[in-house]
Amino acid sequence: MKKIIFSLLVLTLLFSIKVYSNNNPNMVMSDDLNKYLNIKIEPIKDLSNDFIMGMDVSMLKQIEENGGKYYDDNGVEKDVLEILKEHGINYIRLRLWNNPESLGGGNCNFQRVKDLAIRAKKIGMNVCLDFHYSDFWADPGKQNKPAVWKDLSFEELKNAVYDFTYNSLKKLAQVDALPAMVQVGNELNGGMLWPEGKTWGDNAGGFTQFAILLQAGLNAVDTVAKEEATEIKTVVHLADGGDNELYTWFFDELIKRQVTNFDVIGLSYYPYWHGTFEEFKFNINGISQRYDKEVAVMETGYAYTLKNGDSLENMVTQKEIDRVNKYAETNYSASIKSQAQILRKIIKIVNEVPDEKGIGVFYWEGEWIPVDGAGWKSGEGNAWDNQAMFDFNGKVLPSLDVFYKVYNN
Repeated sequence: MKKIIFSLLVLTLLFSIKVYSNNNPNMVMSDDLNKYLNIKIEPIKDLSNDFIMGMDVSMLKQIEENGGKYYDDNGVEKDVLEILKEHGINYIRLRLWNNPESLGGGNCNFQRVKDLAIRAKKIGMNVCLDFHYSDFWADPGKQNKPAVWKDLSFEELKNAVYDFTYNSLKKLAQVDALPAMVQVGNELNGGMLWPEGKTWGDNAGGFTQFAILLQAGLNAVDTVAKEEATEIKTVVHLADGGDNELYTWFFDELIKRQVTNFDVIGLSYYPYWHGTFEEFKFNINGISQRYDKEVAVMETGYAYTLKNGDSLENMVTQKEIDRVNKYAETNYSASIKSQAQILRKIIKIVNEVPDEKGIGVFYWEGEWIPVDGAGWKSGEGNAWDNQAMFDFNGKVLPSLDVFYKVYNN
């Protein structure tokens, strides 16, 4: 009888939640109700105690400035960085643009980066700084020079990379916010600072010029680390984490040009776009051995719902989910449970890289909830809101627990 009564109470609760959500379109319901149930995550054997459990939170200042708020498991409003730390995050990643001029996408100028870095360091989190060397988004499809560098000669451009990198880090050191890790460029598949640093296509400067610009940034980080008597890991980061041919071509070309003073090969791996899990595992294992470098996933993500929190169409829809499941051994729906399972799988693959060279995983913009005024660009909405690790109202999702449950469920 007690079991029957308990079952009726559970059904009544779930029905009430369903009714409430139907009357409150901003409340996201998981298809399998995992939002309201405990998600079981198996611990990962021999997971390193210093494994990087990271999250990119570059949108955070703009979200907060436009009224975005965050709530812990009990519905209590709290600093999102505190919530992240409570759930096992030990590292944040921040992109830095030269002069973003309120274009949106986080408006990631130095002041915002400094403020977030200080906040993170004060609560014991490490910081990865991601130099884009651009005034706006830099990725494989675009690597636009900052406007103030537009007319520089190549020699002046090289010096500008060094100076901007060096000066930014020294200013952070002055406020005890020096990052422990620095990316010199973001998703550098085709180089950076186009056209001088473009590695392919018409009017491209070629790989040699790109390597010179990259070396300038790496040298600046090394100089600051020496002057501040500290270690700063340097990262060279590409997208398409399942494409071994791309990675071996790219890093072979770097090695040919004696660009070797970096510590980590960074990968973006989104399972919708960047190959199967098997291809990703093959690539990350192979490059770690081929180049004797540490490896880390600098960006990943997965949808917890197909619902949309604003007027901008989601970047990930059922089509992307189907692409993952075409080759996956498990069916991963757009759900909170799948979001946690996917992330656990990626953490496990990285942790199992031979010779302990897999050092960590960063989830990309897990805090990016839908807030008016905090979109991809000014006047545009958020196509990422269904891949955050908070619901549309800023309440933490159970999937965030994966960062500590992989140690002990």
